[in-house]
Amino acid sequence: MADPVTAATAVGWGMKAAGWITSPIISELVKKGFYYLGFDASKKLKELETRLFLLERVMEAVEESPDRPRLEQLFRDLKSAFYEAEDILDVIEYHRLERQIKDNEGKSDCDGPPRKRDLVKMKLQSVMPSSPLKNQESGTSKILLKKSLEKIEKVINDACQILELLNLPSIAKYNGRQVFPANSRSAVTTAAPPLKVFGRDKERKKIIAMLHEKGCDGQQNNNSIPRYSVLGIHGIAGSGKSTLAQFVYARVKEDKQENKAACSRRGKKRNKEGHFDLVMWVYVSQKFDLDAIFREMIEGATGNPCPQFNSRNILQENLEDKLQGKRIFLVLDDVWYNRSDARYQEELQQILSPLKFGKPGSKILVTSRSKYALLALGAVEERCIPVSDMDDKSFFKMFMHYALRDARIDGHDRSEFEKIGAAIAKKLKGSPLAARTVAAQLCLRLNVEFWRRTRDRDLLNDTMGALWWSYQQLDGQVRRCFAYCSIYPRRHLLKRKDLVQLWMAEGFIKTTNSEEGLDGIGQDYFDELLSASFLQLERREEFGYVHDYDDDYFSVHDLLRDLAEEAARGDWFRIEKGFTGEVPLDVRHLFVRNRDVKMLAKKILELQNLRTLIFDDYVTFDDEVFQIMFRRLRKLRVLKLHFIGGDGDHNYSVPAFIGQLKHLRYLCFDGFTDNRLILPDSITELFHIQLLDVSGFRDVVFSCDKNMDHLVKLRSLTICNSLDIPNIGSLKWLRVLPCFNPWKKQRCRLRQLKDLNKLEGSLCLGHLENVESKEEAIEASLADKERLTKLELCWSNTSCSPEVEAEVLEGLCPPKYLEMLRIFDYHGSTYPNWMVGKQNSGPTNLHRLELFRCTRLEPAPELFDVFVHLRSFKLWESNWHALPDNMELLTSLELLSIHSCLNIRSLPALPRSLKQFDLSSCNEEFMRSCETIDDPNWQKIQHIPNIADLRRITEYLNALRVRKGAEQVGVK
Repeated sequence: MADPVTAATAVGWGMKAAGWITSPIISELVKKGFYYLGFDASKKLKELETRLFLLERVMEAVEESPDRPRLEQLFRDLKSAFYEAEDILDVIEYHRLERQIKDNEGKSDCDGPPRKRDLVKMKLQSVMPSSPLKNQESGTSKILLKKSLEKIEKVINDACQILELLNLPSIAKYNGRQVFPANSRSAVTTAAPPLKVFGRDKERKKIIAMLHEKGCDGQQNNNSIPRYSVLGIHGIAGSGKSTLAQFVYARVKEDKQENKAACSRRGKKRNKEGHFDLVMWVYVSQKFDLDAIFREMIEGATGNPCPQFNSRNILQENLEDKLQGKRIFLVLDDVWYNRSDARYQEELQQILSPLKFGKPGSKILVTSRSKYALLALGAVEERCIPVSDMDDKSFFKMFMHYALRDARIDGHDRSEFEKIGAAIAKKLKGSPLAARTVAAQLCLRLNVEFWRRTRDRDLLNDTMGALWWSYQQLDGQVRRCFAYCSIYPRRHLLKRKDLVQLWMAEGFIKTTNSEEGLDGIGQDYFDELLSASFLQLERREEFGYVHDYDDDYFSVHDLLRDLAEEAARGDWFRIEKGFTGEVPLDVRHLFVRNRDVKMLAKKILELQNLRTLIFDDYVTFDDEVFQIMFRRLRKLRVLKLHFIGGDGDHNYSVPAFIGQLKHLRYLCFDGFTDNRLILPDSITELFHIQLLDVSGFRDVVFSCDKNMDHLVKLRSLTICNSLDIPNIGSLKWLRVLPCFNPWKKQRCRLRQLKDLNKLEGSLCLGHLENVESKEEAIEASLADKERLTKLELCWSNTSCSPEVEAEVLEGLCPPKYLEMLRIFDYHGSTYPNWMVGKQNSGPTNLHRLELFRCTRLEPAPELFDVFVHLRSFKLWESNWHALPDNMELLTSLELLSIHSCLNIRSLPALPRSLKQFDLSSCNEEFMRSCETIDDPNWQKIQHIPNIADLRRITEYLNALRVRKGAEQVGVK
């Protein structure tokens, strides 16, 4: 099978041009432009769409034409004109919002009927014609818009004239993107296809056997004791190396859990010989960062976020301490090898240097396109396993698995699909990646005619051609969203919500329902990419069952990322460590992984068309640089900066000029610093802003205390715990508000939440001692916020009447779909009626209940009669004298955590569903009984696979204390 990378150029320009033009973005923009100009758009659109159809049909056919350079220039001109028109429309919309806000303020300021002079003025204004040059909305911006639309039309006409002169295949013969009725597409699935490995039995068995060998191939420490051995998988891109490694990794983790459970049942602490203490996965890539890899290894070893260290030496020493005496299984995925770069080879060797502190018998599994990389890391020849071509039978079986999945098809149709599928699979030349992506599109269209047309496509004869065909089947806006992923480095871990928010900010998500449904449509786009294998589930950040931070991370396969780069070429750029070149002046999306702020200023500040600026590395705040940045980069829509360090005695003032960034929709100050951030009044002039994240600073000063309602499109506001936002209730679009602290000041009281019923996800309410009555709590209308899934209710140690606290908790009845409830430092002696089933309201399907320092509460069996679906229950620092006897009825319970409950002496019968039991800092005799074989308490927990002490949880909580805004969950 030929290396598919070499096929990338075969479809590169055609994919970039035709793929962009086939999107409906141009006609949609022109339609909106004509609307603002007051023209009848129907005739113009009909003419334009006819010409766009011609461009769409023949653009790929000019790939080998001598006129391609001229067409390529026309294509660049078309994109430039499009972006220009889009920016002008954005400014017009900005002024419309500005006028709307001022009109609303004028209405609210009217205390009585207008004066006679004002009435005369209003009548005169109504009959006087408005001058297009004096009205901001209809003046200069509209003149520029008209010129820009004329430029778009001219570029399209010029391109069509050239195409008419070329000797090209007829439109009828063009095998472009097939269009089928909506009902021919099945529903998009919302999860990645299950991980399956086909036809690799021999390799799997060989690798697993090697993992249990005792020899370590001479990888020794100073005492000549073998510590680890290296084995590897090598093969071309898209051949299934990582999938095979993932299977082995999952198998090792499963064995580790089974061994741990067996040890728990025997009451032993020691691991069985042949099993691993630590299991870690690290993605390396071509341009790897050694510090980042060490941090990832620390997080894999501890299950906690890695602290920031001042030097690599300290970082490495910390890692070595975590690995000391542990038997390790480490996967290094996608290791590249540069034989001509001695420094690269040296850094590659340094990755393994901390492993010398591990326990003998440790194993490193490496995947690479080159066998030389495996040998350079210490693998011997016989432990370098090539990923060979799959046999035809296994390949076809895999292809049909993804093409049909669980579809219900009768025997005759299934036979027809399999017959056509066999011919398609043969064209794919054994590439597993091509098989998955093509099959994913076929699965969405279980239409025999579509399958036949696909079978006849010559484009499928190479891997990149097959991927390009799959890309073309995506909806136009989805293609644009996917191309945006090219801004990130290879295998960059992506979160669903983060990516959707960026797509929204860039304007990639279109809806006819104002902006109400943007989030849902963005989720649909994401699911379509996931279902079609353009995004793949990389891993889930899980720390066992000890907490609820389960985040799914996704990535883009290397070859698909190559495709995204081709589709977005000219729009994106990255500045990474060691970069010394020049940045193209017309770049629009820039990703930076470099801390040299002064150098970056020289490279970035001339990029007048820049829309996205993401700093993925920590930078120090340079007032002068950022002053200039906000003045120069006037077209920014996304600005994300990472800050670090500081001793808390410095104020960072965001320049007032930020209010002039009329296009800005996404502003994030990420990272962690103890310093103070001061936001200017002009922040409320960002009428387009959708996301404002200032959680990177512990102390934030909002000087704009009266105009928060100007942020009419704000959907996500992430702040630190101590920050109070006056009049937050005016932000009707708000969906994300991780923390809110009510105060006794009128504009900061809990009732500000009353109308924020679009809130979703997590909400932490702190300082509830400032809420003075049940009526005030009821005014927050928590029960109406049906999209909330996690709620934390926190009182401080400030003295407050237990009776008032009980009334307030009664009034804070959560929505019925709530999944997790945490209560901190509640001093009332009674449970609210909604927790014990005395009223027909409250959450009905709660999964997690956690009570922290609720010292006056007594055990309540009614809790478990109401919350029968609990999966996790935590009781910390409680005066309970026993757990309720009805706990055995909680048949879904997986985690039970008891900490510092000194009065508990025995356990009731526990459900068989439990997977983890954490017990610590309780009565010594009680804890000892749980470890004593044949003791009644021991017998009640011996069926539980994981029985842990609090050491791991304590480490997690210590790390949690330094997490940013939304992740500070009230732990004091």
